[in-house]
Amino acid sequence: MDDALLRTLTPTVIGVLVRRGADFAAAEDAVQDALIEAVRAWPDNPPRDPKGWLVTVAWRKFLDASRADSSRRNREVLVEAEPVPGPGETVDDTLQLYFLCAHPSLTPASAVALTLRAVGGLTTRQIAQAYLVPESTMAQRISRAKRTVSSVRFDQHGDVATVLRVLYLVFNEGYSGDVDLAVEAIRLTRQLAAMTTHEEVAGLLALMLLHHARRPARTRTDGSLVPLAEQDRSLWNTRLIAEGVDVLQTALARDRLGEFQAQAAIAALHADAQKAEETDWVQIVEWYDELVRLTDSPVARLNRAVAVGEADGPRAGLAALAGLDPTLPRYSAAAAYLHERDGDPATAARLYAEAARSAPNLPERDHLTRQAARLNTQLRS
Repeated sequence: MDDALLRTLTPTVIGVLVRRGADFAAAEDAVQDALIEAVRAWPDNPPRDPKGWLVTVAWRKFLDASRADSSRRNREVLVEAEPVPGPGETVDDTLQLYFLCAHPSLTPASAVALTLRAVGGLTTRQIAQAYLVPESTMAQRISRAKRTVSSVRFDQHGDVATVLRVLYLVFNEGYSGDVDLAVEAIRLTRQLAAMTTHEEVAGLLALMLLHHARRPARTRTDGSLVPLAEQDRSLWNTRLIAEGVDVLQTALARDRLGEFQAQAAIAALHADAQKAEETDWVQIVEWYDELVRLTDSPVARLNRAVAVGEADGPRAGLAALAGLDPTLPRYSAAAAYLHERDGDPATAARLYAEAARSAPNLPERDHLTRQAARLNTQLRS
C-alpha cells in the first residue's frame, strides 16, 4: 500500500467532508477511521479510485459517528446487558484495530488516547478525565498521535500492555460515565484472554467481571448512586463474581503480580463480604500497598487512604490523605467522608459541596450534593 498516497489524500478528503457539512474535528476523526480501514482492506483489494474510496468510507464513518452521538445523547436508560460467560468468540476486527492503533511509533500514552478516540468512541473530555489532565492537553496529544500515524506504515502492531490500558479505560468510562461501553470491553478482553496466557490479561478480565457483577446495585431506580457500603448485595451477580475469582486465582498462581491483578484482588475482597461491616479492610490495605508499589499512582494512594481510614480509623486515613495533592480528582470527596467519620460534620459538609462542584458526571455530583445537604440539615437542627 502506498503510504505517501494516503498522506497526500488525507487533507483533500478532510476538505471534501468539511464542504459536505462536517466540522473540521469530526471530519479529521472520520478520515483517520477511513485510513485505518484502508490499511486493512487495500492490501488484498486495492481500489481503482483511492480518493473516491476514502471519501465514501470517511463520509460513512462521519454519518455513523453522528448517529451514534445522537443516540447516546438521547439514551435515558442504560441497557443492563450481561456479558456472556466463558471464553471469547473468534477475534473480530475491533480487537485488531486496538492493536493497530497501539503502533510502536507512538508512546503508550498517545497510543491509548488515539485508540480511545478512534475506536473506543470516547470524547476528548472523557479521555482527559481518565488521564487526569486538562482537555486541551489531551486534544494536543491526540492530534500529535494522528499526525504521527499518518506518516508511518501499519505493518507493526502494538503490544498487549498498551491494548490492556485502552480496554481498562474504556471499561471504566462505560461503567461509570455517560457512554455504556463496559460490556464491549469485557467481550474484547475475553477474546484477548483466549489468545494469550498473559497474567495481566487475566487480571484485567477478573477485575472487569468483579466490578460488573456489582452493577445492578450501583444505582437506584431514579438513577442516583448507591455507595458500596449501602448496596443491596443480593443484587450482585454471583455467577460473575465466581468467574472473576476463578480467573484471578489462576492468574495469581503464576506468581507474576501486576497492576490489574492487584486491583482485582481488592475487588474480590469486597465481593467476598456478605455485609459491608464484614469487609476485610486490613487485607485491602495490604493489596493497596502492593498496587502503590507497582504503579505509584496518586489514585491508588487516594483509595489506599480511604481503606486505611476503614482499617485503622478516620484519623489514620486523614493522615494518609494529607500527603496527597488536594487537586487530585475525588480528593475532596474522600476527605469529606473521613472527616464525617471523625465527627466533624461542618468540615465534611463543606468538602462534600466542594467535591460536588468538580464531580466528573451528573450522578456523582447529585450524590455529593445530597451528602452536603444532609450534613447541613443536621448542623441546623
